[in-house]
Order: sequence, then C-alpha cells, then structure tokens
Amino acid sequence: DTSSKGKTPRRPGPKKASNTERDPVGVYCRIRPLGSEDEECCVEMISSTTIQLHAPDGLKANRNGEYKETQYSFKKVFGINTTQLELFEDVAKPLVEDLIHCKNGLLFTYGVTGSGKTFTMTGSPGEGGLLPRSLDMIFNSIGPFQAKRFVFKPDDKNGMEIQSQVDALLERQKRDSQQAVPKTPSSRQKPDPEFADMISPDEACKSENVDEDGCYGVFVSYIEIYNNYIYDLLEDAPYDPIRPKWLGGSTPVPPQSKILREDQNHNMYVAGCTEVEVKSTEEAFEVFWKGQKKRRIANTQLNRESSRSHSVFTIKLAQAPLDADGDHILQDKNQVNVSQLCLVDLAGSERTNRTRAEGSRLREAGNINQSLMTLRTCIEVLRENQMCGTNKMVPYRDSKVTHLFKNYFDGEGKVRMIVCVNPNADDYEETLVMRFAEMTQEVEVARPVDRPICGLAPGRRHRNQAFRDEVLMTQLIESLPDLPTCELVDPADDQTLPRMIEVLERRHQIRQMMTEQFNKTANTVKSMLQQFDSQLSAKDYFLHDQQSKLNEKDKVILSQKTEIERLEKKSKTLEYKIDILQKTTDMYEQDKRALQQELQTREHRLQSELSERKRMEQRMQGAVTDTRLKWEKECKALPVHPKHRRSHSAGGEKWVDHKPPSNLELDTVMQPIIPNAIKVSTPSEKALSKCHKYVLRHQELASDGEIETKLIKGDVFKTRSGGQAVQFTDIETLKQVCPLAPSRKRRSGSAEGPAEGEDIENRVSS
Repeated sequence: DTSSKGKTPRRPGPKKASNTERDPVGVYCRIRPLGSEDEECCVEMISSTTIQLHAPDGLKANRNGEYKETQYSFKKVFGINTTQLELFEDVAKPLVEDLIHCKNGLLFTYGVTGSGKTFTMTGSPGEGGLLPRSLDMIFNSIGPFQAKRFVFKPDDKNGMEIQSQVDALLERQKRDSQQAVPKTPSSRQKPDPEFADMISPDEACKSENVDEDGCYGVFVSYIEIYNNYIYDLLEDAPYDPIRPKWLGGSTPVPPQSKILREDQNHNMYVAGCTEVEVKSTEEAFEVFWKGQKKRRIANTQLNRESSRSHSVFTIKLAQAPLDADGDHILQDKNQVNVSQLCLVDLAGSERTNRTRAEGSRLREAGNINQSLMTLRTCIEVLRENQMCGTNKMVPYRDSKVTHLFKNYFDGEGKVRMIVCVNPNADDYEETLVMRFAEMTQEVEVARPVDRPICGLAPGRRHRNQAFRDEVLMTQLIESLPDLPTCELVDPADDQTLPRMIEVLERRHQIRQMMTEQFNKTANTVKSMLQQFDSQLSAKDYFLHDQQSKLNEKDKVILSQKTEIERLEKKSKTLEYKIDILQKTTDMYEQDKRALQQELQTREHRLQSELSERKRMEQRMQGAVTDTRLKWEKECKALPVHPKHRRSHSAGGEKWVDHKPPSNLELDTVMQPIIPNAIKVSTPSEKALSKCHKYVLRHQELASDGEIETKLIKGDVFKTRSGGQAVQFTDIETLKQVCPLAPSRKRRSGSAEGPAEGEDIENRVSS
C-alpha cells in the first residue's frame, strides 16, 4: 500500500487503570492569620468545610444595594489557629502511608502571593511544615529496614536497579574516598539546631503497617520551574577550567535547563535530574536546604520573599523483598517497587498593578500567571470531559507544570491541593483562586492499582533474626568447657564429683572473666560518654555564647533591613518623582520644539512678505515715475480749450472770458486736464498718525470725452528702521463727463438725453 509508506507508526497510549473506581481530588483550605490587628478581615470560617467572603468597606455595592457575600466549600477548612501537626495528620499523613505501600501521591499548595504557601510546605524552626514532617515519618517507619547505601541505584530512566553487596561496598568505598557522600549524623552527635528544632520529639509520627520483609531506600530530588524552564537545584555548578581567572575562569557556569521525557511506563520524568540517596531525616532536610538556597526569590510590594518559580521536591521510595532466607535482598529488578511523593510549592499568582513589577519581575509574573492559567484550563477540560462525556484533548503540554504531573490526573496516584487564603481585605478581589479550587473538587482521578505482593512467605526477617540469635547463643555455650558425666555408679567413687567441681569452677572463672571484661568495657564506654557529655556541655556553652552574639547580629541586621526598606521606599518615591519630572520635561521639550518650528515658519513667512512688499514698492515707485514722466510729456503737447483759455503773466494765471465758470468747472479747470496724469494726495503727519491711510489719485482722459479718476488707497505702517511704508489695499474708480467736451448727439430712436446746462452725470464704480 503506497499510501502507508512514510507514515510513522502510532505510539501506544498510556496505560489506563484497570479498575473503574475513582476518587475526587482532595481540596483543603487554610486561612493564614492577619499581619496585624488593624487589618480588615474579609474571610469568615462558617463551618469545618465552608468559608464565607465578606466585601470590605469601601467596595462598591452590587445592583441591589447590598454587599455580595460568597460561600465556598472544601473537603476541610483549617482556621488561623490550626497547627502544622494537625494539617499534616489530615492532609499529608495519608499520602505518606500510601507511599510506604507503593502508591504515588501529589500534594501542592496553591494561592495568591503572600498567602502562606511556602510556610505551609516548609515551615519554620519549631513549626515544621509538611515536607520535614513527611520525611520524619518516612524514616521513623522504615529506619530499621533500610538497605545499605548504593544497594539501590537509579538507572537514569526513571527506574531503579539492585546492586550486589560487593558492588555496593565498592561504590561506598569509592564515594568515601572522594568525600562526596555526606555522612549520616550519629545519634550521639548534636545535629544542626535548624534541622532538629523543626519538629519536636513529641510530634513524631510513624506508620505501623510496614512490611518488615522488605528493604527500603529513599532518594530525593529538587527542581524548580522558572519562566517555563526546568532547573535542577541539587546539581553542582560546573566550573570552566579553560578560561583564565582574569577572564572569568574558575567561576560557576550558569545552570542548564532540563527536559521532560517519558519512560517505558509512559510516566513523565525530568531527564538528567540529580537523585540523592539519604538515610535520615536530617540528611534529607540538609539536601533540601541546599537546593532551597538556590531557589529564585525576590522582594515585591506584597511579599518580602516572594517565590519566583514553582518548586517540586520529590521523595522516591524504592523497596524490594528479602530472599527466602530473609538475609539478603532478592536480586530481581522486576520485584523492585518504586513509589514517589511530589511536594509542590506553586508560585503565587499576582497582579502587576499591585506588585508594580518591572523588567525581569514583570516577565516572571507573566510566566507564573500563564502556567497557573494552564493548570486551570487542564482542570476545566478534565471536569468537562467527565461531566459531559466529551473527549476533548487536555492541554498538558502548554506548561511544564501540567506536563510533568499529567500522570497523576490519569490515575497514577492521589492528588491533594491546599488552597492558602490571605483574609486581608486587599486580597478580596482574588476570588478566582477560590472558584478554581472549589471546581477542582469535581474532578475525579482513577484510584491507583495495588502492586502485586511477593509470593514468598511472610516473617522471613523475624525468623532470620531469631536464627541468628540462636546461633550466637549456641556459640557462646560452646565456648564454655564441656560438663563431664555426672553418673555415680560406685558409692566409693571419689573422682566424678571432684571432676565436676573442677569443671564448674573453671566455668565460673570464665564467666567472672567475661563479667570483668564486660564491666571494663562498660566503664570505658561510660567514661567516653561522660567525656562526650563534657565536650557537649562545652559546645553547648559555646553555642549559647555564639547564639547570643548571633542574636545581637540579628538585631543589627534587622535594624539595617528596616533602614534598607526605608531607603528603598524613598528611592522608589524619588524614582517615581523623577519619572514624572522626566515626562513633564519631555512634554515641555516637545512644546518648545513645536513653538520654535512655528516661530521659524512665521519668520520665514514674514521675511517673504517683507521682500515681496519691497519689490512691490519698488515696482510701484518705478511705475509712478514712468507714468509721471509720460504724462508730463503728454501735458506739454495738449492744447487748451478756447472757452477757458488763460493768459499767463508774472502774477499768475488769469481767465480770458468774462463768463465765470461754475464750481465744478472751476475745480476741473484749476487743474489742467492731463491725460494719464497721477496726483498723490499726502496727508499731514498728524492726520497720518490718526487715520493711517494713504491715497494715490490717478486721472485719465478717455477717448469718449469722459474723465476717469482712480483712487488707489493704502494703509501706512511703520518699518523697523523708524520710517513709514504703504501697503495698497483698494482701488476706487470715478467717471465724470468733461464739461468742455462737445455734447453727445442722440441716436435715432433713443430717448431724449439731458438738456444743455444740466448737472454733470457722475458714475462711480468700485
């Protein structure tokens, strides 16, 4: 079939649980105490399974004018007075029991930033959280039944191998020579107070249903998911041996992110993750603290030590049965059962408008919110598929968190979630966490299948121990002299009883020697213990002295932290003011540039207008001069009318005829009719300062005998040099009938014209 060529064969899907029994996801709610009594509380615990949210003062009412109160139900609600032990016994202890019985478990804390998730998971000295209590319960339960170190060995494929006693011994010697394996602290040595004070001896828990016919090994790993990348917190940072020191050599190389892979059972695991075998609670918590120091935390507006990544602490328990003799581990890899408990501390969701995150903090917050949103989406799709019978694809691969734990939601273990709530009124609007947590309870997870039980007879370890004790007693008895025969046949026998007495005396002497040796050894041990006690007292005194000095240093550090916080707040305030001033300066700079540009444009326009006016003035002056010269030439060649002929004398002009002219004629005759003549009437300086007008009069004699007068009007303005200039704005034209011209003849068929001697017709056009 050519159509099937080149197609990749489909991988088999993950194994489904053979049973149909399902358990809902257990969701618990824990309310943290308020920071101070002055803070307003908006969460009320109504019952052991229900809480109610009250709207704080100042919040807007709903449409009915009343505050909206919402109730949420959980499997159990823990109030502000709940101790860490009570929370552990109800939530985490059943998961540890399942871990010892070869069942997986997932426990994660969920909530907004600053709601107490890390405290719930880790705790503090004197108030150990879920993680140290789980480790303590595991080692209290399987302590006597642990296998020697390196008998169990991870195979780097999410599986476990069994080594022989010889290989394990060689591995221990190799590691001891390299001093890479931390020593388990002895019970007579005082452990680190930080670890010992986490849990008091009275609060120790232990599982009673432990299979004594098996050997156990505990492995821990610690990773973080930062910006959707997986990093190993227990990995030793490699050094760069090539680069010289002055170029940055011999410095730790930045950690490399890890990838997720799927094992042969279709379970997800982190490839290349460091798994450390631990033999005590102190050693396990020391490994945890080593990784905790590398975890990314930062100071935000809402939390001084805000987790910027999701942390996953995995406790892997490997167990294998003893052989038929109850002496050694059964060398069969198929008989090894590996169960794991994942303790997840999710980073808190946050709003940037409250944290005022910037730069890398803003990017971290975005990735945290995106991964939590993917978790909500997966839960919603699972709920919809189970309730509506749909078969939608769950988007596990959209986030590393959901992709890593998808097997738990497919039926590989129990899932428990603790929702941490901050009752402060400022977190009232973060009700999305509550709605999501309440909805998660509707998701059901398939119950894990019980692992097959080994077919060997139970009680093998106990029988082997009893056999060893019997052999030891037999060897002790055999070391004593044999008793002779005690049968007396002859009353005169005087040898049997003395021999018996001699043997008994010898036995008595041997017992006395053993008693003396035992007492001597006991006295030596007692003296050693007394010496250790004296050294311990001296160390206690030294530690007390150092503790007092440390307390003084802590006070100094606290005061310095307070001063640093004050300076940080002041710095942020100044930065905020600087930003405002910078924005204001930028606005003023923009306005300044705009005004400068507008000023340059107007100056350029003004210069253009001035140059244009100068050119027009020069052109008008030239035209006036040319016209005046032309009209003067024409005026010399123009004859005077006989009716108004004047005689010239030294005294001036005189009229020749006796008929006095009219006013209009006088005005016209007093100024000779000059064709194309221009007369400029210039007002006085006083009138010029009042009216600011300039009139240029232009008279012209037309061919039809009419006199055409043009009044060119303009405005007078002052120049920069203190002079005056004229800008012409209007032209007014006046036409008059010349009184000296012959009267027009009326055309045939036209109306009668005006009689001789009538007033002169004036026609004005503008």
